Amino acid sequence: MAHSVCITCGTQFSESDAPPRGCPICEDERQFVPQSGQEWTDMTSLGQTHSVIWNKESEGIHSLQISPYFGIGQRAFLIEGPDGNILWDCLSLIDEATKTRIAAMGGLSAIAISHPHFYTSMIEWSAACGGAPIHIHADDSEWVQRPDAALHPWRGATLSIGSATKIRCGGHFDGSCVLHCPWLEDGRGALFVGDTMQVTMDRKFVSFMRSYPNLLPLGSKAVTRILEAVRPYRFETIYGAFPGRTVESNGNQVVERSAERYLKAIAN
Repeated sequence: MAHSVCITCGTQFSESDAPPRGCPICEDERQFVPQSGQEWTDMTSLGQTHSVIWNKESEGIHSLQISPYFGIGQRAFLIEGPDGNILWDCLSLIDEATKTRIAAMGGLSAIAISHPHFYTSMIEWSAACGGAPIHIHADDSEWVQRPDAALHPWRGATLSIGSATKIRCGGHFDGSCVLHCPWLEDGRGALFVGDTMQVTMDRKFVSFMRSYPNLLPLGSKAVTRILEAVRPYRFETIYGAFPGRTVESNGNQVVERSAERYLKAIAN
């Protein structure tokens, strides 16, 4: 038996004799099933053709990505913190080199996931890192495809993870979250946004969508709630879900003017 991994979105499923009949993540309107149909792999097979590459983004911030491109193509982040290392979002593969490197850095104190598209192989990562607790918002628990005792669903508006704060914004998913780390960027703060906000290609704005591949926008109420949820926090830099999608300065002002631009556009 194996833990099947969806090739399209990268989600890992509970152990079974055969792959699932379908992937609920891909069948949802926010994702998609390719024209060629649903295809499957597993961690062992994926590790034979792919690896995890690391990039130092800033002091105490490392992005991790599967190479060559796999699934949605997101980057996860290993964030060094005063209370231990946090993995923000996740990947479908954890290879031996990554296990060794994380162990040498002191392991993980927590895994925090922004939303179900990036659940991927979170249980595998936790098991490889000493059973690190996985924090997902309870509003998104229905999307878990591999239940495990390492999962810690939480409720409410915020969750403290050491010195970091996980903030529920909603929008993209009911429980979509961002992570605020005030000690980073020389104390000016950083915000890790997953798909709750999407850093635009020009890296001057962020935007907001219910579905990015299927081009479903969010309404004004949802965007206003996101803006209000992050407004109390100070952050210089915004780290988006994909390589290169980083707003390097004036993060608070960028979110404010981005929301203003978006709300004006959908009102016309």
